Amino acid sequence: MAFNLKRSDREPMSEINVTPFVDVMLVLLIIFMVTAPLLTVGVQVDLPETSADTLPEESEPLTLTINSKGEVFIQETKIEFENLIKKILAVSNNRIDTRIYVRGDKTINYGRVLEVMGKLSGSGFTKVALISEPYKER
Repeated sequence: MAFNLKRSDREPMSEINVTPFVDVMLVLLIIFMVTAPLLTVGVQVDLPETSADTLPEESEPLTLTINSKGEVFIQETKIEFENLIKKILAVSNNRIDTRIYVRGDKTINYGRVLEVMGKLSGSGFTKVALISEPYKER
């Protein structure tokens, strides 16, 4: 005996169609993958190149940038040179063992970079390093 039951005669469907959900998630994933690299902003400097290996990172370091005009920035915030140590101590919660990376534009006077690094080391900061771009064959 064959039964021809209509949809309304059966129990309600308990399955969820996840295809639209997966489609939306894939579109969002692509959007975030494309926009994430564009969200990194900072001070524009033209770093020198070197063939040295990169340093292993244990925690998030402070980045000190000296642009082509000789202006000093902590992360992306411009500061006066006279207030450098006071601002770094405030950002690092008075910890002189904070790792500080110095980024200096390759067109500025080398003495300006040494002046900043000397002020840092003279204030007790021991983990100060220079940042450069990896060397590219031309």
